[in-house]
Amino acid sequence: MSSTPQLIAEETELRFETLTVARLDTLLQVEQVAYSHPWTRGNFIDAMSAGYQIQLLMQGEDLVGYFVAMQGVDEVHLLNITVAEAHQRKGWAHMLLQALMVWSRAQNAQWLWLEVRVSNTRAREIYEKFGFRRVGERKRYYPGDLGEREDAIVMSIKL
Repeated sequence: MSSTPQLIAEETELRFETLTVARLDTLLQVEQVAYSHPWTRGNFIDAMSAGYQIQLLMQGEDLVGYFVAMQGVDEVHLLNITVAEAHQRKGWAHMLLQALMVWSRAQNAQWLWLEVRVSNTRAREIYEKFGFRRVGERKRYYPGDLGEREDAIVMSIKL
């Protein structure tokens, strides 16, 4: 019985907050573990300066995940979505995508777009289950190992 109240208490601590410079080091630690070619501090600073939507999903002081999105005319482009390694496979990516869709609709966006590495089958499965559909491919879009480049699959969902 004692585990149930604790679980409920932990769940009530979940919140979204906008990325600030004060949280950037924490985010970069998650980013560097999650990706072979992580975004840099400069990439995140540039995204913040450009006014991109950068939301952190926090549980207390623990960073569960985050997304970075850019608004365009009638559309939103998802640039980065990440769930911290300790929180993966628990449905948090779905929650982040839901939050992004709510924000996108509030911006009057009609479409949500993203690119995903061809090799990232786990992410592609998450996007497909969420309702995204493959609409194209970008050749040599992502940096790869040893100077190689990797293709990206372009996906979208109608909002």
